[in-house]
Amino acid sequence: MMGKDPDISIVYRALNEERWFAHSLRAVKAQKVNGLTTELVLVDSGSTDATLDIARQFGCRITHISKSKFSFGRSLNQGCDLALGKYLVFISAHCIPYGDHWLQKLLQPLIDGQASYCYGRQTGHEASHFSETQVFSKYFPAQSAIPQEGFFINNANSAIVRAVWEKFRFDEAVTGLEDMVLGKQLVENGYKLAYMADALITHIHEETFLQTRTRYYREALTLRDILPDIHMGFGDFFRYFGASVTHDIRVAREQGLKVPMADIIKFRFAQFWGSYQGHNEIKKLSRAQKERYYYPKPARGTGRDHGSPPTIISRSATKSSTLRARDN
Repeated sequence: MMGKDPDISIVYRALNEERWFAHSLRAVKAQKVNGLTTELVLVDSGSTDATLDIARQFGCRITHISKSKFSFGRSLNQGCDLALGKYLVFISAHCIPYGDHWLQKLLQPLIDGQASYCYGRQTGHEASHFSETQVFSKYFPAQSAIPQEGFFINNANSAIVRAVWEKFRFDEAVTGLEDMVLGKQLVENGYKLAYMADALITHIHEETFLQTRTRYYREALTLRDILPDIHMGFGDFFRYFGASVTHDIRVAREQGLKVPMADIIKFRFAQFWGSYQGHNEIKKLSRAQKERYYYPKPARGTGRDHGSPPTIISRSATKSSTLRARDN
C-alpha cells in the first residue's frame, strides 16, 4: 500500500553548495510543524562537489537539470513537479533557518488562508559583506505584514500553496526575480501575499564582487518588465551609489564596527553598476551570455546563489505603492 503524500515539500536548488548545505538540512530536519509531514527535494544543476552526497545522507529526493536547460524558474518548476506536498517551501542551500519553528511560522499564513504565497525574514552572516547585511535590513524588516501590500517576495525563504503554483507556475524565461514575476501575477489575479518576520533564516552570501554585479545585472533585466516605468540613468547610478556608501559608513560607525571602507565601496559599486547596466541593456541575451550570467564562476569553496535579494536600485528609485517601502 502506498504511503500518504507529505504535507510539506521543501525544495532546494543547488550548484556546488557543500559548505553550508548540511547545516541548512540539519536545521530543516529539526523543525516542529504540529504533526505535519515533510519531504526534502533537491534540484541539482551539475554539482561536482559533495552536494549530492550530502543530499542523499539527509534523504532528499533528487532531480537534475542540465546547464543548457537551466533557468531559475524552470529549475523551481521541475522541483515542484517532483514534489508531493500540499505546501511548497523554497529555501536556498546556503540559508540556515533560525530556531525550530521557522517552518511553522512561514506556513501559518497559508494554513490559515490569509495568503497564498509567503516569504520570511533574512539576515546576514559574519561571512557576509557588511553592505549586504544592510540590504537585508532594508528589505526584511522586523514587522510582519499579513497580508502585505505589493508583490515583493523572495524565494530564498518562501512558501506557496501547491494548487496556486500549479495554476500559475514560475516564468521559465526570466533571468532572475522569478519570485516577483509570480508575485505580481498573483496580486493581479486577486491572491494575497504575506511577509512573516518571525520566519527567520540566515542568508550566507560569499560572492565575489563580479558575482554580485552579475546578480544585480540579470535581476535588473527582469525588473524592467515587472516595473516598466522605472529607468536608471547614469546620474541615478552615482546618486544611489554615493548615498548607499555614506549610509553604510554611518551605520558601521554607529554600531562600533570596523568595516573596511573599500569593502563597502566595492559592494555598492558592484550592486549599482550591475543595476545600471541591466536597466540600460538593449540587446537580447544570447545563449552564451545567459549561461555566463546563470553560471558565474564560483569563488573557491562557495556555491552559486539561487535566491538572492532583489535589485535594490529599482525600489530606491520609485515611490510606487506597488512595493512596500522599507527605508533604513
